[in-house]
Amino acid sequence: MAASSVTKVTKAKKPVNKDKNKLFISDVDCYLFGQGTHYDIYKKLGAHPSEEKGVKGVFFAVWAPNAKSVYVIGSFNGWDENQYPMTKNESGEGIWSVFIPKVGTNELYKFLIYGPDGEKLYKADPYANAAELRPGTASKITDITGFEWADSGWMTKREKTDPNKQPMAIYECHIGSWMRHREKGNSFYTYREFADRIVEYLKKMKFTHIELMGILEHPFDGSWGYQVTGYYAPTSRYGDPKDLMYLVNKLHANGIGVILDWVPAHFCPDAHGLACFDGKCIYEDPDPRRGEHPDWGTKIFNLAKPEVKNFLIANVLYWLREYHVDGIRVDAVASMLYLDYGKKEGQWLPNRYGGNKNLDAIVFFQHMNSVIRGSYPGFLTIAEESTAWPNVTGEIGTDSLGFMFKWNMGWMHDFCEYMKLDPIMRRGSHYSLTFAMSYNNAENYILPISHDEVVHLKCSMVEKMPGLQVDKYSNLRVGYTYMMGHSGKKLLFMGQEFGQEREWSEERELDWYLLQNQLNAGMQKYFGRLLEIYNKYPCMYSIDNDWAGFEWINADDKDRSIYSFIRRCDTNPKCLMFILNMTPVKREGYRIGAPKKGVYKLLLNSALKEYGAPEDSIVPKTLRAQAGNCDYKDQYLEFDLPSFGALIFEY
Repeated sequence: MAASSVTKVTKAKKPVNKDKNKLFISDVDCYLFGQGTHYDIYKKLGAHPSEEKGVKGVFFAVWAPNAKSVYVIGSFNGWDENQYPMTKNESGEGIWSVFIPKVGTNELYKFLIYGPDGEKLYKADPYANAAELRPGTASKITDITGFEWADSGWMTKREKTDPNKQPMAIYECHIGSWMRHREKGNSFYTYREFADRIVEYLKKMKFTHIELMGILEHPFDGSWGYQVTGYYAPTSRYGDPKDLMYLVNKLHANGIGVILDWVPAHFCPDAHGLACFDGKCIYEDPDPRRGEHPDWGTKIFNLAKPEVKNFLIANVLYWLREYHVDGIRVDAVASMLYLDYGKKEGQWLPNRYGGNKNLDAIVFFQHMNSVIRGSYPGFLTIAEESTAWPNVTGEIGTDSLGFMFKWNMGWMHDFCEYMKLDPIMRRGSHYSLTFAMSYNNAENYILPISHDEVVHLKCSMVEKMPGLQVDKYSNLRVGYTYMMGHSGKKLLFMGQEFGQEREWSEERELDWYLLQNQLNAGMQKYFGRLLEIYNKYPCMYSIDNDWAGFEWINADDKDRSIYSFIRRCDTNPKCLMFILNMTPVKREGYRIGAPKKGVYKLLLNSALKEYGAPEDSIVPKTLRAQAGNCDYKDQYLEFDLPSFGALIFEY
C-alpha cells in the first residue's frame, strides 16, 4: 500500500486582545453625558485601574470644558506639573483623559487645570472614590471592586417590599460623635469599629434603619458633612471605601437598612472643590443671584445643565449600586425649589414666568426619582422639605416630585412647641397636637426629631421639657408615646432615646455615662419598648397616610389636656388604643370610649419605676369594656389615668 500524504490543517489563533481591560471615553459616553443621561459616568470619569498593551496603570478623566490644558499631578511623580498632560476628547463635551502606566492604588493626585485666562487651578477629582485625610485636599486612587457582599437576600427582598407598608424607625447618627476612643485621645471609631458597636445597639433598641450623617467627603468637621467636596468619596475620617462597605454589609446581615444624608442643594467654595472648577462656573451658575447662598456662604448647583444633573443622579446610583445603601435623605429641598430661599430683594432672579419657583429643580427631582425609583422600587428617596410645597411624594409620571417620603416638619415644630409649654398652658395649644392629622393624607410622612432640634441653643429633647428633672423625663416619655402612635414613619436623633441632657456637639461623644442614672436607663428601656411594640403590630405602620389607619377617640379634651386615639389596619385584627395625659394631674375614675366589646390588654404604662417614674402607678393589666355611652361609643373603659401617663392597650 502506497504511503499517502496527509495535510495537517490547523486553526489560526485569534489575536490576543491585550487591551480588553482598557478604559476609554467614547463618543457615546460624551453624547450621553451631554444629554444628562449617562448613569454610569462615574465608571469613566475619575481615576480607575486600567490596562493598555498589557501594562497596568490608572485611567484618569475629568470634565473641564473651558480649560486650556489639564495635567495629572500626584505622589507617584513627585507632583511634577509637566509630566502627564491630558488629551481633550474631540466630541466637544470638554472631557480630558490620560492613561498613566505603572501607577497603583493609594497614591494621591490632583488635576492641574489651566483656565481660559491662563490661571493655574489645583483641583481634587469630582469623581474620586477616595480622598486624602483632612487637612489634606488631594484625591486618592483606590479600587472599590472586589468586596465580598453577603446581602443578596436583603437586596432581593428590598426590591419586592413596599416601604409604605413596612415599619420604619430611623436612628439618625453622626459616626464621629456617637462614641469615641476616650483611651486613644478621643479619636474617631473607624467604620469597622463603629459597625461592631452600632449593630448590637440598634438590634437591642429595635430600630429598623440608620441614617448616617456626614459620609460624603467634606473638609470641615463643623459642617457635619453638609458642605461637600467629594460626592463620590466616603469620608476618610473613618476609613477607606471597603470599610464603609463592611459597615453596610453588617447592618444588612442584621436586618437594618442604611440611609445616607445627601446634599445636592449646595457645595462649599473651597479652592480644591467644584467651585469655578476650570476657571469658569461649570457646576454652579455664574450669576451669584442663582449660583450662591448668601447666608450659607456656599455655591448652588446649576440644575439647568445636563452634565450637572448627570453628576448628581449618577451619584445616587453610585451609592446605591456600589455601596448597597437603601436610601437617601435629601437635605434642604426647599432651598432648591424656591429661587428666593434665604435671599433678600435683589439677591435672586425670577424664573421665565416671573415667579420664585425653580423650574430646573422641579425637573431635576422628577428626573432623579423616575430613574432611581423606576429601576430600584425599594430604594428610599426622602425629602427634607420644610414648606407646604404640594405633591412632594407620589407616583412617578404625575405632577409629583416623586419622592417616596417627606419629613413632616410641621408636625415636628408643633410637637416641640407644645411639649415645651408648662402643663397649665397646654390647654390653650391643645389643637397644635391634632393639627397634623388634618393633612396627614397629603403626603407620605416621616416624623423627624433630628439633630437640628437639639443643637444651636435649642436644648436636648429632655431639656425642652418643663418642670423638675423627674417631670422632664415623665413629659418626654408621654411625648415619645404620642410620636410613636401618630401616623407616619419615625426618626430620632442619637442620644435622645436615653435622654441626653446636653446639646449635641460634633466635638464629643454622647454622654453614655448617664445610663448609670435611673432616669436615663429607664428612658432608654421605655423607648426600646415603644420600638418593640411599633415593630410588632402592623396597625402601627401599614396604613400611615390614610384615615383607615387612625381614629381619634377624643381629640377635644383640652381642659384636661388628654389625647386618645386608635391605630388599626386591614391585614391584622389586632388594634391599639393610646391614652396620653399631658398634665401632672392624676385622673381618677377616668373613662374612655371603647371601640368594641370585650377585654383590653395593657401593653405599656409610662408611669412605672422601671421607666423612671418616682413610683408605680397601677393600672389593671386587663380591662373589660362596660356598657354605656362615652366618646360616642357604646361602651367604655374605666381606670385611674396616671399623671404624665401614657397607656397603650391592645384589643
